This record gives sequence, structure tokens and C-alpha cells, in this order.
Amino acid sequence: MCIIFFKFDPRPASKNAYRLILAANRDEFYHRPSKAADFWGSGNEILSGLDLEEGKEGGSWLGISKRGRLAALTNYLEGRTNPDAQGRGFLVSNFLTDNMDSYSYLRKVSSEGHLYNGFNLITAEFKAKEDTVCYYGNKGNTEPIHLKPAGIYGLSNSLLETPWRKLQHGKRLFTSVVSRSLPSEGLVQELLQILNNEELQTPDPAQESQGEGYSKSMLQALSAVCVRSPGYGTRTNTIILIDATGNVTFTERNMLNCDVTQWSTRSFHFKLAD
Repeated sequence: MCIIFFKFDPRPASKNAYRLILAANRDEFYHRPSKAADFWGSGNEILSGLDLEEGKEGGSWLGISKRGRLAALTNYLEGRTNPDAQGRGFLVSNFLTDNMDSYSYLRKVSSEGHLYNGFNLITAEFKAKEDTVCYYGNKGNTEPIHLKPAGIYGLSNSLLETPWRKLQHGKRLFTSVVSRSLPSEGLVQELLQILNNEELQTPDPAQESQGEGYSKSMLQALSAVCVRSPGYGTRTNTIILIDATGNVTFTERNMLNCDVTQWSTRSFHFKLAD
């Protein structure tokens, strides 16, 4: 599972505003082996965390390249999954290494959507002349969509903008923060606070009906923006900022040693290639 909030504004009116503000949580089993975010790929141009699970090595959930390519993934909550399905994390890694445009890539993915368990995938390109953000979910429409600019979006473990209580709650908090004029350090700290909000958003009939087959206690844990349950929950917070001139700030906060009291934070700064 995961949750993502983002504001996409390709031509911000203010010089100090952002083309992209993205805040995301990765929810996963604490013991699943992963590599913290770092640069990799041809010329070390891609920045992301990586899955190290056997058979899924090299997949990712969120990443950005110096060429301005960005991809983000969430799983779709479903009671039964296919253990033999293809690894969804490669959908992110493959886009980051590819040259295909966002929409064409998602069209290709949509033709193979049946090979995967439920997922949502955001692909984006941030270029000097034009920014593009697209979305596809294999449990929704067969065609991907272009997202309208100057919009604020939320994506959890149903389709884009599905009004689960946790999504609406987090999006309200996110909207309040990004509407203020904050220095980047302050903005990152405020967004991290939102990502660590553990308030349960129950009851939520929409989430509960989609999660039929899950225990009541697990569904309750999954109703918070920040998920906490024994051995499973939010283990990575990521903030990505892209300013008007293409400067990127990527901040990742990671749980250490499967211990919810131990965390490490690292930030990366670079400029997108023209």
C-alpha cells in the first residue's frame, strides 16, 4: 500500500513557487529488503529507492531522473491477489530508464495490465518547454489520462481521487500547507508531519468494502495516512519539490532496523537537464 499527494503547476505565477510538490508514503512489511534512495542507472541519472526482494530486485515505488522523468506507484487494495503476477515495481524503474513519453508508456502498460495485481501508476515529464503528468490504474478505465495542470491530487489504494476518508483527510492537510508561502525547509517539515499523521479515519465503508477479506484490525490500521500495525506499515516518507527553474529537492525519511522509533533522513539536490 502507499499514499501520494501532489500539486502540479507547470507554470507557477510566482518565481518562488513550485512546478511540483509531492508527498508520499511507502507502506510495506518492515522486513522486506529495500535499498534507500540513491542515484543509479546510466550515468547515475536516476534517483529512487529500490526493492531487493528476491525476484523483484530493481523495482521501485517512486523515483525521478535528472532528465525530468518521474514515476510513482501505489497498489490497489484487493482481498485476493495472484502470487504469480509480475512485479509492479518494474513499472516505475522501466519508465525511468525508458525514452517513451508518459502517455505512450502508460498505453503500453495498459495493454499488459492484466499481467499484474491491482496498481495505480503516475508518469510525468518535467521539461523546459512543457510539463506533463499522466495516470493509469489497471482496475479503472482502459485508457490512461492526462492530468489537468494547476491541480491538487490524491492517490491511495483505490483509483485516483477515490474519496476514501484517509485520502480526503490527508488532502485537506496537504492543500492547507501548499497554499502557504513557506521556505523549502519549512515546507518539507510540514509535509513530513502530514505523512506521519496516525489518526484513524474509521469507519470508512468504501475502503472496507474494497478490502473485503482483510481483518477488521488491519483495515482499521490502513485507514490512517501513516499506517501502523505489527510488522507492517509506513516505513518511508518522500518529499519531491521541483521549483520554477528546475531545481529538485528530494527528501527521504526511512525507518531503520524494522523499528518505528529509529529513522534516518537524507536530502538530495540537483537541477534538471535542459
